[in-house]
Amino acid sequence: MEYYEIYLILQNRWSNRVEHLNLLQRIEQKSSEFSKGQRRLAQYITENYDIAAYLTASKLGKEAGVSESTVVRFAYQLDYEGYPELQKAIQVIVKTNSNSIQRMSLSSKRYQEKGVLKSILYTDAERLRDTIQSGVDEKEFNRSVMLINDARRLYILGARSAAYLAGLMGYYFKMLFDNVIIVDANSTSETLEQIYDISENDVMMGITFPRYSKRTICALQYAKNHGAKTIALTDNMQSPIIEYADCKLIAKSDVMTIVDSLVCPLSVVNAMVTAIALLRKEDVEKRLMALEELWNEYDVYNRSLL
Repeated sequence: MEYYEIYLILQNRWSNRVEHLNLLQRIEQKSSEFSKGQRRLAQYITENYDIAAYLTASKLGKEAGVSESTVVRFAYQLDYEGYPELQKAIQVIVKTNSNSIQRMSLSSKRYQEKGVLKSILYTDAERLRDTIQSGVDEKEFNRSVMLINDARRLYILGARSAAYLAGLMGYYFKMLFDNVIIVDANSTSETLEQIYDISENDVMMGITFPRYSKRTICALQYAKNHGAKTIALTDNMQSPIIEYADCKLIAKSDVMTIVDSLVCPLSVVNAMVTAIALLRKEDVEKRLMALEELWNEYDVYNRSLL
């Protein structure tokens, strides 16, 4: 079977899965139990999730034409612990389903009033706090480090904006040890060709954030089906790549116009490279000494100051 055919099979399997994230599934499953006001609210959220995502409970109720108490009861009806959890679920839909035009509209409302620079910096700081408090699990992180350390080959794949995270991780890992492969995600067929012989002694790391890349999901599924250990770096446990990951690294992200905030996953990448370097301290020091000699010989870095 050709690699492109394999890709199409895996892609079709992904396409046939439930398309929406958990909030929309819950709304569909519980729709018969809704009161008249809850049905009105469910319809508003489904059709205007990009607006609803950042409204207070009272403002959401006003926009949907229901009371604030109806909004709160709706959250409990969907088995959330309250409105804040429901709001986070709506924001997940925004990050996953919104197109670029919707994101631009959302950012216009969200950032222009407060000023773009400080708003973005504050948002990044909040996501870092979220990642520390309820994001990446230290045990999962340590397991991932050990898997990478023991791997025969390490494959790293990130598509679209996540490709830069994959490239940065690969750049530093190649300084630390051999057999690091940054998978090129630009070509549909070549993605699987590059990992066709992946096996149980190898590790593949897939990096994807909303809007999730089908190519990355399919490739991680392929790797897992062929016995490789798999690591996912993504934004939440509902991410579609989680299903195919032995280790799950959660780093919060946010939607900022056409830009996705990748500050938190970048911090996790930095931590992972540092952890591996410390684990292989003696070998890494030898490699760095050899590299420093090479850089000095070819005058790679500028040493003069203004």
